[in-house]
Amino acid sequence: MGKRREGRAAAVQYLFARELQGEGEPANAGEFWSIHSAKASVRSHAESLAQGVLSHLEEIDAHIRPVLDNFRIERLAAVDRNILRLAVHELLHLPDVPGPVVINEAIEIAKSLGGGESGSFVNGILHKIAQKVRKPVAAEAPGREGGKTAD
Repeated sequence: MGKRREGRAAAVQYLFARELQGEGEPANAGEFWSIHSAKASVRSHAESLAQGVLSHLEEIDAHIRPVLDNFRIERLAAVDRNILRLAVHELLHLPDVPGPVVINEAIEIAKSLGGGESGSFVNGILHKIAQKVRKPVAAEAPGREGGKTAD
């Protein structure tokens, strides 16, 4: 597993632990990291991602809620909810990470940390959100307008 994916997975686990202990920080964040035993670079990446999610939580949830057909965000499995939050944070606030990479990483983390259907569930939700918050790559390519080649 690459350091960036490992950082993403650690961030999801941190957010999950934070949720289990209530809205505050885990009682001892150092204890979380001693249990997780992540390398310094992985921990740094995870902490940055988790802090980004926590800083923009209302905005992130506002993007997730409309695509949850007949379902409330509070009823999602905590792991799936935090995977979605992390990925939406990346889609909204980390434009250097390509959308397909964000979605693929979230799917892989969902497969490893979530339930049996988590990967496909996360894929479907993130695909809908990515279409709204990220422009297709073809539309941004030089010499192209609206996805058609210029004459």
